[in-house]
Amino acid sequence: MKTIGYLQGVEPELLTRLNLEGLGTLPLGNGWDNHGKYINHLTPKDGVDAVVGYLHKVVSPDVSTNKPKLDILFSCLTHSIPVYLIVPKEQHENARKWIGDDENRLHFIDPAEVFEALRKA
Repeated sequence: MKTIGYLQGVEPELLTRLNLEGLGTLPLGNGWDNHGKYINHLTPKDGVDAVVGYLHKVVSPDVSTNKPKLDILFSCLTHSIPVYLIVPKEQHENARKWIGDDENRLHFIDPAEVFEALRKA
């Protein structure tokens, strides 16, 4: 069974649809919202096939720099766990410019396309 890790704010309806498709879900926390397992503690033993969440959930709350810090995704990137960041389609280019882009592991996905993308993850 595939398992999708999700950050707080992902719609319950989406999670239910994933479960009904035979995908497991695992709540993940970003270190400041106290939701689920801390994302940077993920290891291959957790069996997480992909992570999904809204862009603002992975950007450090440290606003002292102009560029966001994505340290929170270190474990995902180290263990090659794809990350699907929910961003409206018209903002994908801005998101790529702002945080960078790793098309193999970091994917910007429109809210209307999340379910289908995760089914294929």
